[in-house]
Amino acid sequence: MIQTSTRYSKTAIVLHWLIAIFIVVMFILGWFMADLPKDAPKQMAYDILDLGLYTWQLAEEATPRTFYFNLHKSLGVTIFALIAFRFLWRITHQPPAFLSSYKAIERKVATGTHHLLYLLMFAVPTTGLIMAINSKYGVKWFGLDLIKGLDNKPAREFFEGAHELIGIVLLTIVALHVAGALKHKFVDKDETMKRMSLK
Repeated sequence: MIQTSTRYSKTAIVLHWLIAIFIVVMFILGWFMADLPKDAPKQMAYDILDLGLYTWQLAEEATPRTFYFNLHKSLGVTIFALIAFRFLWRITHQPPAFLSSYKAIERKVATGTHHLLYLLMFAVPTTGLIMAINSKYGVKWFGLDLIKGLDNKPAREFFEGAHELIGIVLLTIVALHVAGALKHKFVDKDETMKRMSLK
């Protein structure tokens, strides 16, 4: 299929922003839950991130650490499915042409950054999933048991480190991606941002 438009399809745009929101939420959630104590009292409801915006009611009591770790895993499985779908969409639908105003170096940087982002977006949830499988708790998806834990501490610790390191790299590349988009918007004043807009 020949792609002559410089705008992305509606499906690509929705997936882009949905995954972007998920990534931000996952980083915030990851930082929030990292230092939660293991022996805190169990509760039946949680005010998400203590923001006063939404209270999550549980079917059974859980400690804050258990609740947030399970929520992180559930969202991680969901975002992994979205990323897989986005990747399938990407390889079956040719992306729009670059703007004619782009320099050769900008085209190479944009292509390289997108490829790296796809790689990292797969690597972060993959290492997180493997880490969870090697814990004694396994993986649940919003209360449903998906994979039982293997209770393999050395493997869990290795993939925990990989998950955190790759996550930091992903956050750095996302920041560069955003900086590039803002450059096109406010310095170059071109149509780059509109390519990923539904308007």
